[in-house]
Amino acid sequence: MLDKNQDYGMANFQDSPPESPTLTEYDEAHLATYIRLLDAADEGADWQEAVQIIFGLDPTQQPARAKAVYDTHLARARWMTEYGYQQLLRPRSA
Repeated sequence: MLDKNQDYGMANFQDSPPESPTLTEYDEAHLATYIRLLDAADEGADWQEAVQIIFGLDPTQQPARAKAVYDTHLARARWMTEYGYQQLLRPRSA
């Protein structure tokens, strides 16, 4: 379950993560966010609670934006579990 006492709010996020067939710097910078979203979804947490805790957005003030932020980031997090993680495992060139 989401810990309401933990501050997961993010000041530095885009409304939608970049759409790319490859891992982006944004993805790497937001891995913890993706993990929290996946955990919340797996636990059956309400999307409104998740978006408020993880992104610091009030879904009652901006419902369309909050839902879009949640949906697009969760979709990217799921993409990471299928494809993006493979790129994290590859050796990095110097």
